[in-house]
Amino acid sequence: MTTKIDMLEIDLAKGSFQVCAVGPEGTVLYNRGLSRTRLAALLAEQPACIVAMEACATSHHWGRVAQRHGHEVRLVPFYATNAPPERSLDA
Repeated sequence: MTTKIDMLEIDLAKGSFQVCAVGPEGTVLYNRGLSRTRLAALLAEQPACIVAMEACATSHHWGRVAQRHGHEVRLVPFYATNAPPERSLDA
């Protein structure tokens, strides 16, 4: 019997991606690094679930890939917590 995955949390990068699968009770089912090819395959073969990722340049591409396979995509905004509030992040 396989455990149902309610959410895939994806940390995007250039060549490899960290994917954390979360079950119905919020338990971590697995947390592993995947290549681009393997991430695309995972999104294609995984039954529809919530896919969460940080909003960044490539999140829109991967969000469209996930949506094509029936997933609900949620982009999480990035907040810099270690920068003083008076400093601009662009400086």
